[in-house]
Amino acid sequence: MGRGAAAAAGRMALKRRVGIIFGGKSGEHEVSLQSAKSVYEALDREKYEPLLIGVDKAGVWHLGADASFILNVSNPKLIALNASAPAVVPVEAPGSALSLKDPESGLVRQSVDVFFPLMHGTFGEDGSLQGLLRLLNAPFVGASVLGSSVGMDKDVMKRLLREAGLPVPEFRVVRSPGDDLAAAVRDLGLPLFVKPCNLGSSVGITKVKRLEEVAPAVERALRFDRKAILEQGIAGREIEVAVLGNEEPRASVCGEIVPRHEFYSYEAKYIDEDGALLKIPAEIPAWQSDKIRDLAVAAFRALECEGMGRVDFFLKPDGGALVNEINTLPGFTRISMYPKLWEASGLPYPKLLDRLIELALERHAREGALLRSAEF
Repeated sequence: MGRGAAAAAGRMALKRRVGIIFGGKSGEHEVSLQSAKSVYEALDREKYEPLLIGVDKAGVWHLGADASFILNVSNPKLIALNASAPAVVPVEAPGSALSLKDPESGLVRQSVDVFFPLMHGTFGEDGSLQGLLRLLNAPFVGASVLGSSVGMDKDVMKRLLREAGLPVPEFRVVRSPGDDLAAAVRDLGLPLFVKPCNLGSSVGITKVKRLEEVAPAVERALRFDRKAILEQGIAGREIEVAVLGNEEPRASVCGEIVPRHEFYSYEAKYIDEDGALLKIPAEIPAWQSDKIRDLAVAAFRALECEGMGRVDFFLKPDGGALVNEINTLPGFTRISMYPKLWEASGLPYPKLLDRLIELALERHAREGALLRSAEF
């Protein structure tokens, strides 16, 4: 081998294989494909060898060769996974974080050094995927099992935030349209929002303005989850903060969402580029921004999150801020708030991806040093 070829091989050997895992069986499958495309394109090819691992709606893992693995990328309504790509199964393997094998021949198709989960919603963001990756001893970006699961469940999340002394809007949880919805409306007032407890990206959400609309909205939400949450409608501004880190998380500048739809809907987030105005940084006084950023970090810690999270707030007319929710696997599309907030804070998209991968590897090394058997 000549010197040039040897040097090129050495550079290739130093690159980390990043398995971008996306798609999945949730109602946010298409959003996930958009996030994966953006991350795939932004990863520094001098440092990483990105691999596209798409999970179809039946739960089968496929290994894509390049960005053509994602079809109709220019149309968010038609974007789809190319399921003709070869199927793979993940297995733990010595010498690498994980191997992807052909399910029939057993041949290793590719190895992965670190995973970048972008499976939004059920089975990808709720701790399910994170639990699988932990069992396989694979490092991965973002919150682990606990932070992911409580961050996904709006009921448990709000109870933990309230227990930590953080201000949250009033809410009620129902499990059937036959529950006493009238009592919930009396407690919360109108308008209110009805949401599936375990879903994101505004899927299944209804803004309710009249009592007779509540039961149909609950029925709709319960099509997506076994619990529905009724949340007090807050007259205020929507402020978002991105949080980054493990033991020492830090907050980005504040951003503001000004929806041009009835509320910040699925369409406004991912399909209609003019669906909302994003003001970054938010036009609020410095003292108020600092207070909200501190609350964001406090919420991130209270929910045992790691890596990344976007914390959403309502800023009331009297200046008070309420924590609405945390998103432990925020969107990474070109119009998503999380990367935009960090870019405005001085951390460009490729550097943000670098830091998230570093945090994943740091946590994995820390967990690997823990004892796994009893000492006597």
